[in-house]
Parts: sequence; C-alpha cells; structure tokens
Amino acid sequence: MKRNSLHRLLSTCAAMLWASFATAEVTLNIGYLAVEQPRAAVLSNLDPIPDDNGLAGARTALQDNLVTGRFLGHGYEMTEAVVPVGDDPLATAKALLAATRFLVVDAPAEVLVQIADLPEAQGAMIFNTSSGDVALRDDACRANLFHTSPSDAMRTDALAQVLVQKRWTDLVMIAGTRPQDQAYASALRHSLTKFGLRLSAEKEWAFDADMRRSAAQEIPLFTQELGDYDALIVADELHDFGRYVLYNTWQARPVVGSEGLSAVGWSPVIEQWGAAQLQSRFEEMHGREMTSQDYAAWAALRTLGEAVTRTNASDPQTLRSYILSDEFELAGFKGRPLTFRDWNGQMRQPIAIAHPRALVAQAPLEGFLHQNNELDSLGLDRPESKCEAFE
Repeated sequence: MKRNSLHRLLSTCAAMLWASFATAEVTLNIGYLAVEQPRAAVLSNLDPIPDDNGLAGARTALQDNLVTGRFLGHGYEMTEAVVPVGDDPLATAKALLAATRFLVVDAPAEVLVQIADLPEAQGAMIFNTSSGDVALRDDACRANLFHTSPSDAMRTDALAQVLVQKRWTDLVMIAGTRPQDQAYASALRHSLTKFGLRLSAEKEWAFDADMRRSAAQEIPLFTQELGDYDALIVADELHDFGRYVLYNTWQARPVVGSEGLSAVGWSPVIEQWGAAQLQSRFEEMHGREMTSQDYAAWAALRTLGEAVTRTNASDPQTLRSYILSDEFELAGFKGRPLTFRDWNGQMRQPIAIAHPRALVAQAPLEGFLHQNNELDSLGLDRPESKCEAFE
C-alpha cells in the first residue's frame, strides 16, 4: 500500500474512532435544484435524455454519504425541487436557501449567476453540475459557486492533448449554429492554439434537412471541399447532426469532438479504478447508465460528505475552507484524487477520451506536464483565469 493511501486510511480510522465518542451528531441538509429548459428538436431520438439526469447521481451520492455517516454520527438529507419551463427559478432557489446553505444546481450559466447573486445565497455553497461555460470559471465567477462539471475548456484541452499525441495536426471542423455548439467550437479553437495545433478549414452546419435518409448522399458532398486532413472535429453538443457525419465523410478520416472520439467527464465504458462498482451500483438503483451530469451531481454531494467526514462540521465556512485547502481529496473512481482549484472553484478531474464502446485514453496524458499539478493542464490555469472572487 502506498504511503499516502496508508496515511489517509489511518486518518479515516482515527476520524471514525473519534466520532464514535462524540456526543453531538452532525446533520447536513442539501438542496437539489433542477431548472428545466426547452428541449431543442433533434433529428434522432435514439438517445433520449433521462428525466432524472443529474438527480439520479445526486441520489446515489446521498446513499453513499449515509453509509459512511452511519458510523460517524453524521446524517444527510436532500430536498429536491424542479422548476418547470417558464417558472421563476429564483423564487424556488430562495425557498431552498431558507432551509439550507448548500445547493446542488442543474441550470444554465445565466441562471447560476442569478442564484449566486441572491442576497439569500451570500455565504452559501452552490455547486454547478451541468454548465461547462468557461466564463463561470473566469470573469463571471462567484465566490459561492463551485463546479463539479468540467468546463468546456477542460474537455477541449483533453481532446487537443490526444490530437497532439496521435500527431493529427492537420484538422478541420464542422460546427453547429446553436449556442452550445458555438461555445464548444470557441473553446476548441482556444485549445488548439494552446497546444500548437490549427484548423486548416472550418464549415458551419446550418441545415435543417432530415439526414436520416440522405446522409450517405449529402454528407460526402458537404465535406468534399474540406480537402484532405488528419481528423474532422464536430462541434454538435446537442448530438443532432454529428451522428450522421461518421463514416459518411468524403475522406475516410477519424471524427472527434462531440461525436466519435469524445472528451467527457464520465462514460459508461470507464471500468478501472473501481469505477465498475460505481457504475453497477448506479445502474442497480436507477435502471440505466450513469451520464456525465449524473457523475457531476454525485461528485458534488460526495464532496460535501467527504468534507463533513473530515471536519465533523456542517457550517458553510468550515466546509468551504476545507474543500479549497490542500488537505481535501475525493476518491472519484478516476485514478487520481479529485481536488478543487482555489482560484475559481473548479474541481480538478481527469477527462475520459472515449467512444461509445471503449475508453481510449484519460487526460492529462503522459508528457503534458505542469509545474504544480498535471490536472491543471486542463482548463483555465491560475495565470489564465480572470476570477478574482476567490482571492
């Protein structure tokens, strides 16, 4: 057993022994807020978004916390709230904040900022589990807003590392017109520049034709003028047209990005580092596979659970300080301890590079070094971030 692992095991045992003599119990109430968004029409319904996407991950983590808490005199409760499309999310957020100082939120970036800026939210801890918006970790950051969802930049940096490693340096891109597609494409351009790569050609997918029957005729013509290249990047975050690009391009080349070989926070094909046990436990509880958003919600609740276990406290100030300290580590079934960046509240985490059938790599890749933490080679590093709220 490695020295660090042994040290943490002894520390956990000591904490459990100390807690067994403690007379005061600790109870943490956590609010889960999901703000529903209109679902854009897509060409295929083969991959429907689960109604409990994210929430199922939070429920799994709640059970994990309760198992640990049972031995330590710690209790956990979760209050769930869903805001239907068109309703006011701030009113619901205020109601939850009246009952708890800890919120796990599935909402768009603009709503997250509005919630974080509420007077009722000052001094609270809010976890973003769905938005990859880079600005939330940059000049739009908030001191009470943490991110267990990887940023778009973390995902595109991970993909860029793989492209460098495979020496796929002549790249082209097809980007959709929706805001999510454009945000991913923007992050991708920045990542390519960061790692010394470039786009030799770029096209915008602005068609609304039904590709299910005509992809074999339309896609080759659409991609013919891209010429020759090493890999085609697809920016299609709603998974609308990208599925029809694979194997239909004019040149027989790899497809990466939103489809094909993708950089994701979590994937059902991850089996190492004990992940298979988490996957099995999740599937047994919810009857489906774990998504990246499920994992982000799971990580948020487990972060709080780990902090309570280590500090024997339930107040936001103590937990926040511990989570941002060098002492905090979360075993996240990704092969490396998960920690938080103390300059913008982003959870450091490896990013899986996978296709639907197998894990290909996990970033950061070997050879991509960093002066402090290799995980900080993914996403906004301290010198790059304009976040001042955490200072």
